Amino acid sequence: METGFEEGKTLAFAHVSVLSREVVEGLNILPGGHYLDATVGGGGHSQLILTAAPKVQITAIDRDAQAIAAAKAKLAPYSARVQFWHGNFAEYEPIDTLFEGIIADLGVSSAQLDFPERGFSFRHRADLDMRMDQRQSLTAADAINHWSEVQLADVFYKYGEERLSRRIARAVVNKRPFQTTSELAEAIASSVPRKYRYGRIHPATRVFQALRIAVNQEIESLETFVNKAPNWLKPGGTIAIISFHSLEDRIIKHSLRDSPILKVLTKKPVTPQDQEREDNRRSRSAKLRLAQRIY
Repeated sequence: METGFEEGKTLAFAHVSVLSREVVEGLNILPGGHYLDATVGGGGHSQLILTAAPKVQITAIDRDAQAIAAAKAKLAPYSARVQFWHGNFAEYEPIDTLFEGIIADLGVSSAQLDFPERGFSFRHRADLDMRMDQRQSLTAADAINHWSEVQLADVFYKYGEERLSRRIARAVVNKRPFQTTSELAEAIASSVPRKYRYGRIHPATRVFQALRIAVNQEIESLETFVNKAPNWLKPGGTIAIISFHSLEDRIIKHSLRDSPILKVLTKKPVTPQDQEREDNRRSRSAKLRLAQRIY
């Protein structure tokens, strides 16, 4: 598959899968079982599932071509037991297949943040892109430069929980157009009070998160996925979803609870243990919820 990235960068795609032990235990991997990895990323969860029991099969999905290429390389030793599908998990429709288990690890991956040219992070100067699927036309630059002040403020507040959303949106509209991550981050920082500017996190952090979620329609895709995915499970099969954002977690919690064919297995979400949080800073906000199809 054509990835649109240099080979060295494809092979450098590295993502540490969070809550790996908890996911494998929760899915209760069966010999010969067929599992769906709805967000394959670098292939970490899939590799653990494939090695947890004999003759396990995986269908692996990702909307990021770079992730698909990296997962293909990582899972090459198991290639006869892995099928790949490039696209948004909300648009996937299994054909004559039901799964023993489903895993979805939401949000942006470490690799996407660490490649400056993807435009997800303001740590490096790069074009404002933020597209998980490079085939998509809408970029972060399109949104930040053309959406109305009210629309931007709503996005910053709803998806970033940014309490200064209106103030930041007003400053963004007054200073646009923006082409790079650095330009936008600097404009955001200069629009907030000094105390806020030098707080625990950079003042652009929540705005960048919100913009990424909006550009990729992550919430809409999640809502579609959690309504459809239970129907892809065999009776007794388990779905495991990892989220990193309170809005995502609420959607997952209520959707799993309200499904007539699921039994929730996690009254409270499973979170990383101290050692994992220490080893992987990005795991700290992770929450895992599990549910089992009852019929």
